[in-house]
Amino acid sequence: MMELKAIKIRVTTCIILVGVSLMLASVMSDYWAVMNPRVDDFSQPCEVAHFGLWRLCKKKILMEDTDGKSKPCGPISLPGETNCTYFKHFTSGENAKIFEVTTQKEYSISAAAIAIIGVGFMAMGMVCTLLSFKQKLDYLLKPAGLFFVFAGLCMIISAEVVRQSVHRMIDSKDTVWIYYYYSWSFACACSSFALLFICGIALVLISLPRMPRNPWESCMDAEPDM
Repeated sequence: MMELKAIKIRVTTCIILVGVSLMLASVMSDYWAVMNPRVDDFSQPCEVAHFGLWRLCKKKILMEDTDGKSKPCGPISLPGETNCTYFKHFTSGENAKIFEVTTQKEYSISAAAIAIIGVGFMAMGMVCTLLSFKQKLDYLLKPAGLFFVFAGLCMIISAEVVRQSVHRMIDSKDTVWIYYYYSWSFACACSSFALLFICGIALVLISLPRMPRNPWESCMDAEPDM
Protein backbone atom coordinates (compact mmCIF):
# COMPACT_ATOMS: atom_id res chain seq x y z
CA MET A 1 0.00 0.00 0.00
CA MET A 2 2.81 2.41 0.89
CA GLU A 3 4.56 1.58 -2.38
CA LEU A 4 1.40 2.39 -4.36
CA LYS A 5 1.08 5.69 -2.49
CA ALA A 6 4.70 6.57 -3.29
CA ILE A 7 4.11 5.86 -6.98
CA LYS A 8 1.04 8.10 -7.00
CA ILE A 9 3.02 10.91 -5.38
CA ARG A 10 5.84 10.60 -7.93
CA VAL A 11 3.46 10.59 -10.90
CA THR A 12 1.54 13.59 -9.53
CA THR A 13 4.80 15.46 -8.92
CA CYS A 14 5.96 14.80 -12.49
CA ILE A 15 2.73 16.26 -13.86
CA ILE A 16 3.14 19.25 -11.53
CA LEU A 17 6.62 19.81 -13.00
CA VAL A 18 5.01 20.04 -16.44
CA GLY A 19 2.57 22.62 -15.08
CA VAL A 20 5.43 24.57 -13.50
CA SER A 21 7.29 24.61 -16.84
CA LEU A 22 4.19 25.90 -18.65
CA MET A 23 3.70 28.53 -15.97
CA LEU A 24 7.26 29.85 -16.27
CA ALA A 25 7.04 29.82 -20.08
CA SER A 26 3.86 31.91 -20.02
CA VAL A 27 5.18 34.41 -17.48
CA MET A 28 8.46 35.02 -19.33
CA SER A 29 7.08 35.15 -22.90
CA ASP A 30 5.40 37.95 -24.85
CA TYR A 31 2.73 36.04 -26.80
CA TRP A 32 -0.34 36.22 -24.59
CA ALA A 33 -2.31 38.08 -27.26
CA VAL A 34 -1.70 39.18 -30.85
CA MET A 35 -3.47 42.25 -32.27
CA ASN A 36 -3.79 43.17 -35.94
CA PRO A 37 -4.99 46.28 -37.75
CA ARG A 38 -6.98 46.22 -40.99
CA VAL A 39 -4.80 46.54 -44.10
CA ASP A 40 -6.11 48.49 -47.09
CA ASP A 41 -2.86 49.83 -48.57
CA PHE A 42 -0.57 46.91 -49.38
CA SER A 43 2.24 49.15 -50.63
CA GLN A 44 3.09 50.14 -47.05
CA PRO A 45 4.15 47.83 -44.20
CA CYS A 46 1.50 47.16 -41.59
CA GLU A 47 2.16 46.80 -37.86
CA VAL A 48 1.07 43.79 -35.82
CA ALA A 49 1.48 43.78 -32.04
CA HIS A 50 1.85 41.09 -29.42
CA PHE A 51 2.35 41.45 -25.69
CA GLY A 52 2.89 39.58 -22.46
CA LEU A 53 2.97 40.59 -18.83
CA TRP A 54 5.99 42.85 -19.17
CA ARG A 55 6.46 44.01 -22.77
CA LEU A 56 4.59 45.18 -25.84
CA CYS A 57 6.21 44.21 -29.14
CA LYS A 58 5.38 45.60 -32.58
CA LYS A 59 6.38 44.02 -35.86
CA LYS A 60 6.29 45.74 -39.24
CA ILE A 61 5.19 43.36 -41.99
CA LEU A 62 4.91 43.98 -45.73
CA MET A 63 1.98 42.01 -47.06
CA GLU A 64 1.14 41.06 -50.64
CA ASP A 65 -2.18 42.01 -52.18
CA THR A 66 -3.68 38.83 -53.60
CA ASP A 67 -7.38 39.63 -54.03
CA GLY A 68 -7.59 43.41 -53.55
CA LYS A 69 -9.67 43.11 -50.36
CA SER A 70 -8.79 44.51 -46.96
CA LYS A 71 -7.59 41.92 -44.48
CA PRO A 72 -5.92 41.70 -41.06
CA CYS A 73 -2.19 42.39 -40.89
CA GLY A 74 -0.17 39.22 -40.62
CA PRO A 75 0.28 36.46 -39.87
CA ILE A 76 2.89 37.35 -37.29
CA SER A 77 5.21 34.61 -38.57
CA LEU A 78 5.98 36.72 -41.66
CA PRO A 79 9.44 38.37 -41.65
CA GLY A 80 9.68 41.92 -40.42
CA GLU A 81 11.34 44.38 -38.04
CA THR A 82 10.39 43.90 -34.38
CA ASN A 83 10.52 46.57 -31.67
CA CYS A 84 9.74 45.69 -28.04
CA THR A 85 9.20 48.13 -25.17
CA TYR A 86 8.52 47.49 -21.50
CA PHE A 87 5.27 48.82 -20.13
CA LYS A 88 5.27 52.26 -18.57
CA HIS A 89 4.93 51.00 -15.01
CA PHE A 90 8.45 49.59 -15.48
CA THR A 91 9.99 52.17 -17.82
CA SER A 92 8.99 54.98 -20.16
CA GLY A 93 8.66 54.72 -23.91
CA GLU A 94 6.50 55.63 -26.88
CA ASN A 95 4.98 52.17 -27.22
CA ALA A 96 4.22 52.08 -23.51
CA LYS A 97 2.35 55.40 -23.79
CA ILE A 98 0.27 54.05 -26.66
CA PHE A 99 -0.48 50.94 -24.66
CA GLU A 100 -1.55 53.02 -21.67
CA VAL A 101 -3.93 55.06 -23.82
CA THR A 102 -5.61 52.02 -25.35
CA THR A 103 -6.08 50.05 -22.15
CA GLN A 104 -6.20 50.66 -18.40
CA LYS A 105 -2.81 50.78 -16.70
CA GLU A 106 -4.26 48.90 -13.76
CA TYR A 107 -4.93 45.86 -15.93
CA SER A 108 -1.29 45.28 -16.86
CA ILE A 109 -0.07 45.99 -13.33
CA SER A 110 -2.65 43.61 -11.83
CA ALA A 111 -1.89 40.80 -14.26
CA ALA A 112 1.86 41.05 -13.65
CA ALA A 113 1.46 41.30 -9.85
CA ILE A 114 -0.88 38.30 -9.66
CA ALA A 115 1.48 36.25 -11.83
CA ILE A 116 4.40 37.11 -9.52
CA ILE A 117 2.35 35.99 -6.51
CA GLY A 118 1.61 32.75 -8.38
CA VAL A 119 5.31 32.20 -9.03
CA GLY A 120 5.93 32.72 -5.30
CA PHE A 121 3.33 30.08 -4.40
CA MET A 122 4.87 27.75 -6.98
CA ALA A 123 8.37 28.24 -5.50
CA MET A 124 7.13 27.47 -1.98
CA GLY A 125 5.36 24.39 -3.27
CA MET A 126 8.54 23.17 -4.95
CA VAL A 127 10.56 23.76 -1.77
CA CYS A 128 8.07 21.76 0.32
CA THR A 129 8.02 18.96 -2.26
CA LEU A 130 11.81 18.71 -2.41
CA LEU A 131 12.10 18.68 1.39
CA SER A 132 9.46 15.96 1.64
CA PHE A 133 11.46 13.77 -0.76
CA LYS A 134 14.94 14.51 0.55
CA GLN A 135 14.23 14.69 4.28
CA LYS A 136 11.36 12.17 4.29
CA LEU A 137 8.99 14.82 5.69
CA ASP A 138 5.72 13.52 4.25
CA TYR A 139 3.60 16.06 6.14
CA LEU A 140 5.02 18.78 3.85
CA LEU A 141 3.15 17.32 0.88
CA LYS A 142 -0.15 18.81 2.10
CA PRO A 143 1.04 22.45 2.15
CA ALA A 144 2.91 21.79 -1.11
CA GLY A 145 -0.33 20.72 -2.78
CA LEU A 146 -2.13 23.79 -1.45
CA PHE A 147 0.65 26.06 -2.70
CA PHE A 148 0.32 24.55 -6.19
CA VAL A 149 -3.46 25.04 -6.09
CA PHE A 150 -2.98 28.73 -5.19
CA ALA A 151 -0.37 29.10 -7.95
CA GLY A 152 -2.80 27.69 -10.51
CA LEU A 153 -5.56 30.02 -9.34
CA CYS A 154 -3.22 33.00 -9.66
CA MET A 155 -2.43 32.04 -13.26
CA ILE A 156 -6.06 31.75 -14.33
CA ILE A 157 -6.87 35.07 -12.64
CA SER A 158 -3.93 36.69 -14.41
CA ALA A 159 -5.13 35.23 -17.72
CA GLU A 160 -8.61 36.63 -17.13
CA VAL A 161 -7.16 40.08 -16.38
CA VAL A 162 -5.19 39.93 -19.64
CA ARG A 163 -8.35 38.89 -21.49
CA GLN A 164 -10.23 41.86 -20.08
CA SER A 165 -7.39 44.22 -21.04
CA VAL A 166 -7.44 42.92 -24.62
CA HIS A 167 -11.18 43.52 -24.90
CA ARG A 168 -10.80 47.01 -23.47
CA MET A 169 -7.96 47.69 -25.90
CA ILE A 170 -9.87 46.50 -28.95
CA ASP A 171 -13.00 48.44 -27.92
CA SER A 172 -11.05 51.68 -27.45
CA LYS A 173 -11.43 54.39 -30.09
CA ASP A 174 -7.76 55.35 -29.74
CA THR A 175 -6.34 52.11 -31.13
CA VAL A 176 -5.73 50.94 -34.69
CA TRP A 177 -5.91 47.28 -33.73
CA ILE A 178 -9.19 45.67 -34.75
CA TYR A 179 -8.51 41.93 -34.86
CA TYR A 180 -7.00 39.86 -32.08
CA TYR A 181 -6.40 36.31 -30.94
CA TYR A 182 -4.83 34.68 -27.89
CA SER A 183 -1.51 33.02 -28.60
CA TRP A 184 0.57 30.20 -27.11
CA SER A 185 1.59 32.05 -23.93
CA PHE A 186 -2.07 32.42 -22.99
CA ALA A 187 -2.60 28.72 -23.71
CA CYS A 188 0.39 27.86 -21.48
CA ALA A 189 -1.09 29.92 -18.64
CA CYS A 190 -4.47 28.17 -18.89
CA SER A 191 -2.84 24.74 -19.16
CA SER A 192 -0.64 25.41 -16.14
CA PHE A 193 -3.74 26.37 -14.15
CA ALA A 194 -5.43 23.08 -15.01
CA LEU A 195 -2.39 20.95 -14.19
CA LEU A 196 -1.38 22.75 -11.00
CA PHE A 197 -4.91 23.03 -9.64
CA ILE A 198 -5.92 19.41 -10.29
CA CYS A 199 -2.59 17.86 -9.32
CA GLY A 200 -2.29 20.10 -6.25
CA ILE A 201 -5.64 18.82 -4.96
CA ALA A 202 -4.60 15.26 -5.87
CA LEU A 203 -1.34 15.67 -3.94
CA VAL A 204 -3.25 16.80 -0.84
CA LEU A 205 -5.68 13.87 -1.09
CA ILE A 206 -2.92 11.31 -1.68
CA SER A 207 -0.91 12.56 1.31
CA LEU A 208 -3.88 12.27 3.68
CA PRO A 209 -3.82 9.29 6.07
CA ARG A 210 -5.94 6.35 5.02
CA MET A 211 -9.37 6.21 6.60
CA PRO A 212 -10.15 3.00 8.54
CA ARG A 213 -12.13 0.50 6.49
CA ASN A 214 -13.94 -0.97 9.49
CA PRO A 215 -15.17 0.65 12.70
CA TRP A 216 -12.84 -1.54 14.79
CA GLU A 217 -9.74 -1.07 12.59
CA SER A 218 -8.54 2.07 14.38
CA CYS A 219 -8.97 0.35 17.76
CA MET A 220 -6.92 -2.63 16.63
CA ASP A 221 -4.10 -0.36 15.43
CA ALA A 222 -4.06 1.68 18.63
CA GLU A 223 -1.11 1.30 20.99
CA PRO A 224 -1.85 -0.61 24.20
CA ASP A 225 -2.13 1.32 27.44
CA MET A 226 0.90 1.11 29.72
